[in-house]
Amino acid sequence: MKKKGIVGEAVTLVSGNVLAQVISVLAYLLLTRIFSPSDFALFNIFYSYIEVLIIFSTCKYELAVMVADDEAESAAMARFALRLNTWVSLVLLAVATLLYLTQALPGDFSQLGMIALLIPPMVYFTGTSRVYAALFNRVRRYRLIAASEASNATAGAFLKALFGLLGMKQAGMPLGAVLGQAASNLLYRFRLPGLHLPKTSAEQRKMAARKHRNFPLFAAPKDFINSFSFNLPFLWLALYFDKAEVGLFGLALTFTMRPANVLNAAFERVLYARTAEQVRQRQSISRLIGRFLLYINSIALPVCVVGWFFAEPLCAFFFGERWSGSGVYIQALLPWIFLSLSSASLTFIPNVFSTQRTEFFFYLALLGLRVAAVVVGIHVADFLTGIRLYATAGALASASLLLWYVWQVRRYERSLHED
Repeated sequence: MKKKGIVGEAVTLVSGNVLAQVISVLAYLLLTRIFSPSDFALFNIFYSYIEVLIIFSTCKYELAVMVADDEAESAAMARFALRLNTWVSLVLLAVATLLYLTQALPGDFSQLGMIALLIPPMVYFTGTSRVYAALFNRVRRYRLIAASEASNATAGAFLKALFGLLGMKQAGMPLGAVLGQAASNLLYRFRLPGLHLPKTSAEQRKMAARKHRNFPLFAAPKDFINSFSFNLPFLWLALYFDKAEVGLFGLALTFTMRPANVLNAAFERVLYARTAEQVRQRQSISRLIGRFLLYINSIALPVCVVGWFFAEPLCAFFFGERWSGSGVYIQALLPWIFLSLSSASLTFIPNVFSTQRTEFFFYLALLGLRVAAVVVGIHVADFLTGIRLYATAGALASASLLLWYVWQVRRYERSLHED
């Protein structure tokens, strides 16, 4: 069977999301009229905890599925990650229940109330879906991955709107997100037997986990630091400012990061699979990476320029006048979004070349910059200033990481010539 080009394979993944994203955007046209900016802020706070806690549920072992030496090792790694995800989710459920019953939920977490009990199932379904996606990505079943992501986005958008219309103002969006992720999970489970995964023993799973210990030792802490620092506006800055302002920023982040993440996830999966395979075979990867960078930047630059000039009127037109304030936050985020479209799609590079330790320090520096941004925003009592500095920190980190990824590719190419 003739292989598709990188753009063709990425389009397969993206196309599965296109309909879902259109439905999701249409749902937001309704959601922004059902839910207030403060309700959106609460959902953003809920989801920020998911993005931080999901790191611990699998300890990033799902990434090892892609670079495993053979199918037996890949299956062993996947099963280890699934078991770990289950146990961590159960522990989270016990802790969340105890904190809720004793009314000891800390910080912004306390504002969630009973919604906090939805965090463990959301972590479970998200973690399981990530492991399944890695298995299907390894064998390039991109259509199934796209279909699963589409079912998640579509079911989630529909249920959020439905629960909102039923009067579930605060719990509607979190509950819709959980059930949407569960739908994505089920689609993977129905197709999993078709992979014919080899049986693995407990000892094989332990050996695979020890072999790929760089993922929990370096990739997981790195992702935790990145996720924690990314969510600082909701985990920390939101404690000092009006929730409506936080909600306006949350909408801006959603409609800049959402399309960027769709592209990044698609290209990252395709590039990861191809690059890992070519490196295992000691083949050149410079053409593959170079063509991707040229392609993505030719799309991103004009879109970001247009977005800069028309952000505010578009927000008011599509979401209503009370959301027009999101435009200024979109403008603050766009330079970072532009740079991240290149760098975020290449985050697999350290996994391929086992340079996770060095990558960890990049994200440690990013955490420091973002903490400083939040502290300045709190000190000057200006939420927008804090967000502008936060976005600038993200742009600097994305540019630095991109240069480092390219340097690693060039170093690998030199090693090929030396062989």
